[in-house]
Amino acid sequence: MNLRRDVFQAIADPTRRAILLLVASQAMTAGAIASNFDTARPTVSKHLQILTECELLTPAQNGREIYYQLNPQKMKEVADFIEPFRKMWDDRFNKLEALMKGVRGEP
Repeated sequence: MNLRRDVFQAIADPTRRAILLLVASQAMTAGAIASNFDTARPTVSKHLQILTECELLTPAQNGREIYYQLNPQKMKEVADFIEPFRKMWDDRFNKLEALMKGVRGEP
């Protein structure tokens, strides 16, 4: 059975989000990534597989090692999707703040 994974399903897991934060600044091998977690290496490998399938990570072979790096284009797609919601909540919080200032009699 071939499952098509969704980017948002991938980033729903806290371990996968932590992996994305780790490789955000530099490419890392699976072993280097796994050393940051208290889970079995095959578990981290499964997380890397899911992130790679969703194209959030890009594997690059360097000699015998595979380095995983963040795919900024895919992350931009996620950010672009979330942006309207962020703006909506900023507007709502600004209105609430203005309302609260009015109730307290602040200028």
